[in-house]
Amino acid sequence: MRANKLREIWKRGEAVVNGWLSIPSAFSAEVMSHQGFDSLTIDMQHGVVDYQVAVTMLQAISTTGVVPLARVPWNDPARIMKILDAGAYGIICPMINTRKEAQALVAAARYYPAGYRSWGPVRASIYAGTDYSPAKANDEIVVMPMIETAEAVKNIDDILSVPGIDAVYVGPADLSITLGCTPKLDQTEQPVVEAQQVIAAACKRHNVAAGIHCGVSSYALKMIAGGYQFVTLASESRMMAARAADEVAAVRKSGVSAGKLPAY
Repeated sequence: MRANKLREIWKRGEAVVNGWLSIPSAFSAEVMSHQGFDSLTIDMQHGVVDYQVAVTMLQAISTTGVVPLARVPWNDPARIMKILDAGAYGIICPMINTRKEAQALVAAARYYPAGYRSWGPVRASIYAGTDYSPAKANDEIVVMPMIETAEAVKNIDDILSVPGIDAVYVGPADLSITLGCTPKLDQTEQPVVEAQQVIAAACKRHNVAAGIHCGVSSYALKMIAGGYQFVTLASESRMMAARAADEVAAVRKSGVSAGKLPAY
């Protein structure tokens, strides 16, 4: 079965550079997969991607060695199992606030005896190899709950102690809202900065990789220096908008550095 390169990177003590896909297009996914990312995440929560298009995006990513991940809309076993069967090699799941919710996530993503994922890796067995098996899938698939509320930060040690949690993913915007701050990427407001530090320290204690969504490379590097081992750089839609606006501004000599950017 195909090895999950994210596990290899983490084992070396290095950080994964992740890309974010919110445009429902196999072509844009293919383009992004050739830009040097370690992994690409298909956003099925806040992006405009449905399941059928997500499958074509997974196919496009698999033309390269980039690891395909998916952020599911919710902690829903049916959606988790279906996108894993389609060939996603990891799940990012929003709004995991308690140990019980973390246990439910792991159970849906793992085969017996670690969970209750139903057997049917229709495309996954093509992508990962014909020796795709329950035991090997349990070893390779990455499970990442999102830590994005004050409640989750309070319960971080309980969440991280759940067997089968490989990494966590900080959602800065929602975390900011629950801490009474402005929802945005690349936070500098002290309550959010402190919460992000608490999460990184807890992950180190539990030998779990800490991940976070960043807006720009400089902030991603800062997070890596602070102990994060999985950093996302904006999204393909945000990068496209920012670059297009810069080029238009240069021609018009308007001095405008960016137009309207997507939230992610």
